[in-house]
Amino acid sequence: MSRATLTASRTSHTRRPALRPTRHAVPWLLGAAVVGVQIAFPLTGGGTPAMTVAAVVLFALASVGHALLTRGPAAAAALVLVAGGGGLLVESVGLATGLPFGEYRYSGSLGAAVLGVPLVVPAAWTMMAYPALLVGRRLARALPLRWGHLTTTLLGAWALATWDVFLDPQMVEAGHWSWLDPTPALPGVPGIPVSNFAGWLLVALVMVALLDRVIADRPAADDALPLVLWLWTFLSSVLAAAVFFGRPSVALVGGVLMGLVGVPLIVALRRHGPDLRPRVLRRR
Repeated sequence: MSRATLTASRTSHTRRPALRPTRHAVPWLLGAAVVGVQIAFPLTGGGTPAMTVAAVVLFALASVGHALLTRGPAAAAALVLVAGGGGLLVESVGLATGLPFGEYRYSGSLGAAVLGVPLVVPAAWTMMAYPALLVGRRLARALPLRWGHLTTTLLGAWALATWDVFLDPQMVEAGHWSWLDPTPALPGVPGIPVSNFAGWLLVALVMVALLDRVIADRPAADDALPLVLWLWTFLSSVLAAAVFFGRPSVALVGGVLMGLVGVPLIVALRRHGPDLRPRVLRRR
């Protein structure tokens, strides 16, 4: 190798690491803003509608931005279409028919709506569906099972659906929506029908399965952000329900259900870090 070629190679290698943190700074800044807004929730008695919308929008932008930067425009577009568009569709059907969640009504406190559904709601599906997908993939890598997409779908869907055990009681108490018949309730979560959790799980299974097919499972060295945001949501929700919102039973039930994937995720990350590369690539 000539001296000029060696110098150019060294220059190229020294420049690349400097570009990557800069390119990925925006999603991390958005994620930090999410944490900041959510920390303020209990300090304001459960937050305001503006804070709720801000937290969801910032989180959704962080998820879409991360998908864009690590997996490309097609992945970001697929996320918005499947999670955002799918969330809007299923919520509008739910309002009209009561399926699959049960009969409920929005109060109008969450701002602009389409088909009766506040736009922040499909944004909420988008913000959590992406981290849930990556949680499912990360845990699927750590299991000895070789069920491929099925393992990811089951784990990712559980990671998404169990979040609602915390979300729904908080939003109902804040007056953002209400249930026409909240019985029978999920044990330990009064005021929220068990049909809602069943509906969330059904929708999450379909949504995560689709996302797992359309968003490439490619190597990514910086998938820490969505995993950290999912874990933050899990741990902070338990703390907020138990300490700040006076719902110890919700903290217990939600903590156990969400912890079925949350605790193994923490163990996997402590052992191996946020490595999401397919096994066949790690063997090389």
